[in-house]
Amino acid sequence: MTSIKVKSPFDGRLLQEIPLMDSLVVEEKMARAYTLFRDRSRWLKPYERIAILERTKKLMESRVEELSKIAAAEGGKPYQDSKVEVLRAINGVQLAIEHIGQMKGSQIPMGTTAASLNRLAFTMPEPIGVVLSISAFNHPLNLAVHQVIPAFAVGCPVIIKPASSTPMSAIELVKMMKEAGLPADWVEVVICNRENAEAIVKDTRVNYLSFIGSAEVGWSLRSKLAPGTHCAMEHGGSAPVIVEPDADIDDAVSLLAKGAFYHAGQVCVSVQRVFVHESIQEEFASKLVSKAKATQVGDPLDPFTDVGPLIDSGEQERVHTWVKEAVEEGAELLCGGRKCMVTCYQPTVLLNPSEKSKVSKQEVFGPVVCLYAYSDLQNAIDRSNSLDLAFQASIFTKDMDTALNAVNQINASAVMVNDHTAFRVDWMPFGGRDASGIGVGGIPYSMKEMTREKLMVIRSKSI
Repeated sequence: MTSIKVKSPFDGRLLQEIPLMDSLVVEEKMARAYTLFRDRSRWLKPYERIAILERTKKLMESRVEELSKIAAAEGGKPYQDSKVEVLRAINGVQLAIEHIGQMKGSQIPMGTTAASLNRLAFTMPEPIGVVLSISAFNHPLNLAVHQVIPAFAVGCPVIIKPASSTPMSAIELVKMMKEAGLPADWVEVVICNRENAEAIVKDTRVNYLSFIGSAEVGWSLRSKLAPGTHCAMEHGGSAPVIVEPDADIDDAVSLLAKGAFYHAGQVCVSVQRVFVHESIQEEFASKLVSKAKATQVGDPLDPFTDVGPLIDSGEQERVHTWVKEAVEEGAELLCGGRKCMVTCYQPTVLLNPSEKSKVSKQEVFGPVVCLYAYSDLQNAIDRSNSLDLAFQASIFTKDMDTALNAVNQINASAVMVNDHTAFRVDWMPFGGRDASGIGVGGIPYSMKEMTREKLMVIRSKSI
């Protein structure tokens, strides 16, 4: 294979054919990035990086419609949601601009012992080095922003390998950065096969690996990093939600339907396991099913579409197989459970699947939500914590003590109160625990992770 064919996940039409880079081209890009980092005379001053990012933001703002259609076409996320993604990406660039001026070190106290007299000490942040970013398909522009912009903002050369199914948005981002005045070798896109991608992951010249994707691939790559290479791994979850009997049911249903079916469930913090108190289960299930049935599935470029396709027919078949297995293992299919069109799947609600079913144990990554009855809150919390996945979770209740109890006990990197698990803004910390990942995302947090501290100690008899 000498090229990748980027196709619409909805109807399979060819969007673009992109040549694959061979090992020599990949090596050349890595060598140039590393040479740039080693040559401090070529480093851009903070004000120069700010100016480039400000021009990049303006270019993005002038191309919102174009970027929205590219993201929707290649990734299958409905047009309206893709437009929100583009606006988020623009805001992400702004966040990086604002945070550059907040990157600072601190003074380390001296003179507290006789040995430390006549000294001043300060820490200073420095760019960590060459950043390699490997991205996922589900947010093709915004993920590229989160993996490229923070690195460049703190002064790191960046190589990004976007998902082979959705490379067009990342390519457009880098094109706009270069149009905005980005000098050579600072940010480069690599379109290559898995063998060449793995080779650069292992490269000793990589100082930081940012990986967003499957746990199986991510943890395998982490084990192959060169000594001293830092990393952030963002994998999936199986987001647990607890709905207490005093919750506002209509509000909870509306939010959870959005959190479950947004982008056909192809979100790492998508609502998946909902534990509903037995006293309200019937009403809750009925209203959620009504929401699911009212959801319009279809062409992501149709402005009226709520749920687009899965990324390919293989994922459609996998999700369908998991749902069928859950029903065979005792789950009640309340709605959905059907493939439609080429790669779409009907929003699906399952009642009381077996704890042994795949939909209960693994990340579905599809438009499937599972409801489980409970009578005791502690039981719901324990079941929420039963997996080694730990990303975002939520509880719906009007009782503050109940909410705080759940927040305290649930094993998650973030617990939402009266909101769905897929809530996120780009200035908050974001990342999984345990099998769900390592490291912290979010624009300012990534900027911090992509720097390292240098200590300066000054000795003077006059101090």
